[in-house]
Amino acid sequence: MKSKCEVRYASHPNDTKNYDTKAIRDNFLIDKLFSNDEVNMVYSMVDRMVAGGAMPVSEELELKSEPIFKADYFTTRRELGIVNVGGEGTVNVGDIEYHINYKEALYIGKGDKKIVFRSLDPSSPSKFYFNSVPAHKSYPDKLITRKDAIVIELGKQEECNRRILNKLIVSETVQTCQLQLGMTELLSGSVWNTMPAHTHERRMEVYFYFEVPQGQAVCHFMGQPNETRHIWLSNEQAVVSPVWSIHSACATSNYTFIWGMGGENSDYTDMQPAPTSELK
Repeated sequence: MKSKCEVRYASHPNDTKNYDTKAIRDNFLIDKLFSNDEVNMVYSMVDRMVAGGAMPVSEELELKSEPIFKADYFTTRRELGIVNVGGEGTVNVGDIEYHINYKEALYIGKGDKKIVFRSLDPSSPSKFYFNSVPAHKSYPDKLITRKDAIVIELGKQEECNRRILNKLIVSETVQTCQLQLGMTELLSGSVWNTMPAHTHERRMEVYFYFEVPQGQAVCHFMGQPNETRHIWLSNEQAVVSPVWSIHSACATSNYTFIWGMGGENSDYTDMQPAPTSELK
């Protein structure tokens, strides 16, 4: 197996105003998460969030500690949230095996645990997307199925943003230190997410886009509300959103995205609104 970890440093909003397209993509876009029999991840200095993907095909994949962690195990000082966005698979956490279906999530608490990913059918491999943040305390691991999620319908058809919000790893479903994670599914005919936009001064966020049809694309909007920028994304790509940045998107088709947050406050409603009429 191969394991790759890229370290990204935080960017000041005043510096980002001067970024060209390449610089914006180099700093915020995570363009390759899934490759056969590889674990790929980005370690962001923004709240020390790790976003990654594991795709076991012909072999099991172990989630190992990278040199940047300076730890024996990945979860020595971290908690972890995993969502399967591929075929059926299993995640072994120590001696316990969790069977994870499509769009189901697993929370793994802090502790020295060996974590191994496996696909049940190599012809339809699992794709395990994960977010991880530092943890101060160990909480029990927990599988969150689709029926365990807190489901909310949002938006309006006339505003092209009807969507289903699935809260997977949040305070109402599982105890965590700071990680919050969920999945939003855009309904057919809707393309806008997270509007009106907002920022989180006490939390950063990573958006992972998938179920983007072939030939279609997502335009992710970022930046300060009065100084916005955009990044074009393809299927199964992600973008890092700093605390000062809005995080919203519009696509050429409906799609699904996973949002993962880490930071000082885990209150879901803790945000600063950015009214659409004031965006620039």
